[in-house]
Amino acid sequence: MALTVSSDLSVSVTTDQNVNKLTDKQELLRKSIQKGEPRSLGICQVMLGFLVISYSVPLLSARLTEVVMFGVPWWSGISFVIAGAVALVMEKHNSISLVFTCMAVTVLAAVISVIAVIFYIIDIMRHPQTVCKTNSVHTCDSEYYATRLSVDVKSILLSLSMVQTAISSAFAFVLYKEKQNFNNYQIVN
Repeated sequence: MALTVSSDLSVSVTTDQNVNKLTDKQELLRKSIQKGEPRSLGICQVMLGFLVISYSVPLLSARLTEVVMFGVPWWSGISFVIAGAVALVMEKHNSISLVFTCMAVTVLAAVISVIAVIFYIIDIMRHPQTVCKTNSVHTCDSEYYATRLSVDVKSILLSLSMVQTAISSAFAFVLYKEKQNFNNYQIVN
């Protein structure tokens, strides 16, 4: 709001162009973020998190390895769910601070998924599938089936974590670009 005082001491109130520009920028931010579909990316992250957690349950019946002892599928799955939930909240309530928060949580989820990928690769290499030793009935021993289950489940979790890394990285990049576009503008009440 701008005030102007004329020579006859009359005061006129006009709208400030800067306030109008800031309000327009906020509306552009809202439209720009919704163009990026944070809801669909948030739902993908939540679903991947629950898939990782649910697919890791069979690992509890197999031989305990580092992945299970450190709880890699559970903390990585929970981080995916949290990142997706923050994206879903951001879709409803747009602000620069929420974009920054969502970007930070998404980057953290990407880093955690990279760490999980490393854990899975190392664990698969350290505990490979054993060779099938046939017994009198021509079937493999139980050790073969246990290690096969373990390696197969870890391979699935590895691929899900790689997908999560890609989704989180792409979403964090989009949020970073949006934050940079609107970084100079403050929220106008």
